[in-house]
Amino acid sequence: MLLHITQTGSNATGLGYLLHKNPANLHEVKLPFGKATVFYPAATDDRCTACLLLEIDPVELVRGARQLEAYVNDRPYVASSYMTVAIGRVFGTALAGNCARRPELVHCKLPLQLTVEVVRTRGGEEVLHRLFQPLGYHVEARRLPLDNKFPEWGESPYFRLTLTAEITVHNALTHLYVLLPVLDDEKHYYIGEAEVDKLLRHGEGWLKQHPEQRMIVSRYLQRRGALTTQAFEQLLEEETASVEAAESKTEKAAQQERELERPMTLHTQRLNTVAARLKELGARSVLDLGCGEGKLLRRLLADRTFERIVGMDVSHRSLQIASARLRLDRMPERQRKRIELMQGSLLYRDQRLSGFDAAALVEVIEHLDVPRLAALERVLFEFARPRHILITTPNREYNVLFPTLPEGRMRHGDHRFEWTRAEFAAWATATATRFAYDVKLEPVGPLTKRTVRHRRWPCSHCGRNRTNEDHRNP
Repeated sequence: MLLHITQTGSNATGLGYLLHKNPANLHEVKLPFGKATVFYPAATDDRCTACLLLEIDPVELVRGARQLEAYVNDRPYVASSYMTVAIGRVFGTALAGNCARRPELVHCKLPLQLTVEVVRTRGGEEVLHRLFQPLGYHVEARRLPLDNKFPEWGESPYFRLTLTAEITVHNALTHLYVLLPVLDDEKHYYIGEAEVDKLLRHGEGWLKQHPEQRMIVSRYLQRRGALTTQAFEQLLEEETASVEAAESKTEKAAQQERELERPMTLHTQRLNTVAARLKELGARSVLDLGCGEGKLLRRLLADRTFERIVGMDVSHRSLQIASARLRLDRMPERQRKRIELMQGSLLYRDQRLSGFDAAALVEVIEHLDVPRLAALERVLFEFARPRHILITTPNREYNVLFPTLPEGRMRHGDHRFEWTRAEFAAWATATATRFAYDVKLEPVGPLTKRTVRHRRWPCSHCGRNRTNEDHRNP
């Protein structure tokens, strides 16, 4: 099995420093199951290629086995957990993100091309794209034939995989280290609790946001129920901790947003509008995703039309506040059976979210980083798939009507973006089309013209500065 790592551009030979392997030398490392060799077929200022050749000793591989299938297999040829062991042994320093000679290169994104000559992919080419594209790679996969003379044998599960991206060497190696065994869906060694720590360590910084996180964790841990549960719990705890740490900083911002919008009562109007629309749609079971302190839940509980109400939030603290404000501990049993609070993330596939008539996200999506919206879209529209989804988000064009909001600032300190009406419409239409939903857009709040004195802003349509404009749909 063979791995190529190629850097192009100026000072390409810096790759040798990052990998801790001199391009002028041949590097060999003995392994329990064979031999790993690193060599450089090209090493110039504008192009440098390092190759990791792993030769498996087939006798050592099956020593002690008595079954014929132990001797006839694809293990010596397919990049698998054997390759990840070799990467850990040969490129261990680079995998850890260290470079004593050129430390400034460690965090540099370099134009890299990674080629794995043979990978076995359970799920076909689609899985290759689903795993690597969210990490920023351009993916090329060429299917390798089983045998051209015998087409009746069917398609081969083997591919030549080429990944291209501007990325750090450290990140590229961690991606391969975790995802090669996921593609192969097998491991040659014992899977224990140490594998959970290894997965989370090498997945730090990207696994939590990956839309295929569930598949990665399950396959990497070989579907060991207790271990996968442990991994998911730790990932959720990390996200919860980061959210709760940020909450103390955003509480003041949230209060400022409420004070900012108080004259227009936009927050109340949003909640009332969403509750009314849910009733008009005939929804009996409703998910309030990112339920916070339970303001929408309280409105839904007051209407017996809603038979099952579930509020979910990643913050345990917010759920405690919601429980106290809804007085769940003193609620009559019949009423209590209608509502449930649960902790969870909108970015992870969750079976508990399936089977609902409707889901509501009231002022939630703007608190997510834009790259994480892809995970939310799949979790909500593809996997949970309620019949109706109601989403509200602030209109950036309306911000000029708030006299106390400085120009260029967002309404809330934790907002990662605030879309214009056109941007929101484009996202909603594209997402609905992708997942076979119909889309309807409507405003929340006053639709009248408002006057803003002593302030000027560029019109979003013509680009000219205006002092009064029709800014609808707050």
